[in-house]
Amino acid sequence: MELWQVPLLFSRLPMFPFFDLAHYVASVMALKEQRGAVEVSVRSPVACWFSAMLYCFGGSVLSSLMLAEPPVAFLAKGTNIILASSVWYLVFYCPEDIFYRCFAFLPLRLLVAGMKEVTRTWKITAGIAHADSHFKDAWLVMVAVGWARGAGGGLISNFEQLVRGVWKPETNELLKMSYPVKVTLIGAVLFTLQHSQYLPIARHNLVFLYTVFLVVSKAEMMWRRVGLCLSSSLMSEKNK
Repeated sequence: MELWQVPLLFSRLPMFPFFDLAHYVASVMALKEQRGAVEVSVRSPVACWFSAMLYCFGGSVLSSLMLAEPPVAFLAKGTNIILASSVWYLVFYCPEDIFYRCFAFLPLRLLVAGMKEVTRTWKITAGIAHADSHFKDAWLVMVAVGWARGAGGGLISNFEQLVRGVWKPETNELLKMSYPVKVTLIGAVLFTLQHSQYLPIARHNLVFLYTVFLVVSKAEMMWRRVGLCLSSSLMSEKNK
């Protein structure tokens, strides 16, 4: 295999089951780390499960609403629902919290986070293609739907919080965007330009370059966060 073939082969990677599974693991773990989520899982498992599904399939729900399609269409993917539900159960209810602790181990967490970023690229491109099939060459629609498909979990975070009985309007992603939402918007613009043939680059090359950027930046952010935690713990030890 020659070097120039790597982006092409990479763009043909199937997301199911391994990359989708990594997306579900990263998403449900992020939910568990939200304040009060564990208490909700004990008090109302149904609300907790629904929140987990919004974390895992929020992009599909939001993009379907934008295109006047049934927002429950994601439930038709029975295999994906079973897989995501299994991950939810193991993360929240596994004895001794073994499943969560295993994937909280930094090397595994980095691997899962990187694989989740790969799925983000595929979701953006799928959203743009889907929007183009409804509204031919409608740039703003393609950008909006690609953005929604790739960052839907963040964009509907306020609704997901309501499911758990929390109301934090100050966390509205449109008012104060998080890094994943920002970088997904940039990706949606780039892939829309490429899809409309205004960006002179092959699709598989753009997919490869953008995904590498996502994975590297995510890994760097996680390492930086670990470094800050270690430095703060060392400072606290010195103060003792």
